[in-house]
Amino acid sequence: MTLVRRRPLLPGALLSALLLATPMLAAAQQQDSPRNRLDVQAQAELQVVPDEATLNARLWERTPAVAQREDTRTDSEALAKARQRLEERAATLIQTLEDAGLERDAISAGSLRVQPESLQGKSDGESEPTPLVRTRLERPFQIEISDLDDLPMMLDALTEAGVNALDGVTYDLSDRKQAADEVLTKALEKARHKAELMARTLDMTLGPVINVSENHAPVFQPRMMAMSADAAPESAGSNAEYRPGTITLDAMVNVSWAIEPAQSEQ
Repeated sequence: MTLVRRRPLLPGALLSALLLATPMLAAAQQQDSPRNRLDVQAQAELQVVPDEATLNARLWERTPAVAQREDTRTDSEALAKARQRLEERAATLIQTLEDAGLERDAISAGSLRVQPESLQGKSDGESEPTPLVRTRLERPFQIEISDLDDLPMMLDALTEAGVNALDGVTYDLSDRKQAADEVLTKALEKARHKAELMARTLDMTLGPVINVSENHAPVFQPRMMAMSADAAPESAGSNAEYRPGTITLDAMVNVSWAIEPAQSEQ
């Protein structure tokens, strides 16, 4: 004889509660569904005028060139003399910049770089040119300028000090955070304007914000101005003009609002 277990029946009150809760649960799910939300993407751009700059310059000295076959070891005396000349010029450069009004803390001297160089010697017409080698000792400098009105004067000072290379000017902002906050605020305001416009046009009512995210954070890129001491004018003079231009920042956001049905459907 087979025994059949019967499942207990739910009490009537509990069954009625479940039946009543089912439409409410469906309504709540419908309320949270993408059909009842408005997704907006907005991008904003901000152009700001830089208020500070960084100058990059280099000094170098070379040892005398010798035939490659004779360069069996580094000439320590030639290297010492080249380094001494380089350090004397570096001290003169720093003093010239300080005399022009720049604080010592605004001048950064990089590490000494030592690099061999190969040259093609002259030929006597009867044999192949003799390869030559020499050593270049180089020291980079970075000059921070907090007042752009001082930029022409500092360039004049670098030229006067006899720098071998001016690697350009980098324009920057002293307060990047403020600019980033401003462009992000503009993106959020633009998103709200778009949402209000769409809701008004489609006869919808905006509810609270249910989601917000950055598509990408404000991008900041310092502006570069290329420059070379080899191509620089012999006299920078007071007629030289330097325009920093503008730096562009942009930000993008995604914002979602809850929406209510159109008034005509109620």
